[in-house]
Amino acid sequence: MALLPDLTQYLWIVWIVLALIFVIIELLTLEFTFLMLAAGTLLGGLGVNLLGGPWWLQIAAAAALSALLLFTIRPLLLRALHRGETPVAMNVDALFGMLGRVVSPVTAVTGSVRLDNGETWTAKLADIHDGSLDVGVRVQVTSVLGATVEVAPAPPRATPLREETDS
Repeated sequence: MALLPDLTQYLWIVWIVLALIFVIIELLTLEFTFLMLAAGTLLGGLGVNLLGGPWWLQIAAAAALSALLLFTIRPLLLRALHRGETPVAMNVDALFGMLGRVVSPVTAVTGSVRLDNGETWTAKLADIHDGSLDVGVRVQVTSVLGATVEVAPAPPRATPLREETDS
C-alpha cells in the first residue's frame, strides 16, 4: 500500500528548476561554466527523463554531458569571446613605465613617490641615475622590487598637451 506517490515521476521538474538556477548563476558570473551545466542538465538529465530512463541514468547522463561541454565547448567559446583583445597589464605589471611625482626626496636608498594611479610607493633611484630627485620632480617607474619601485626622471614630453594661444 503506497501512501506516497512515486517521486521519480516528478523528477522532470527538478531538472528544469536546476537548469534555471544554473542559468541565473551564469548571468551573474558570465564565464560559461554554469551555462554548460545548464545545458548538460537539460539535455542529459531531462532528456533521459523524457525517454523514460531511471533516475540514476538521468544523473549520469547529466554529469557526463556537463563535463563534456565544460571541457570541449566552453574553451572554444571563451577563446572566441576574447579573440582580438590585447592583454591588459594588471597588478605589479601595470606599474612598469607609469609616471609619478616625488613626494619625499628620492635617493639610491630611499624616497617616496605618488604614482599617477594615486598610490604612494616607497621608491629608490634607478642605477642609471646618480644623485637624488627633489620633491615635485616627475619620475617614471623602471622596475618593481617587492614593495619598492625603482624610478628615473621622466623623459620630457615631445609636444605639449595643448598649445596656449594669445587671442
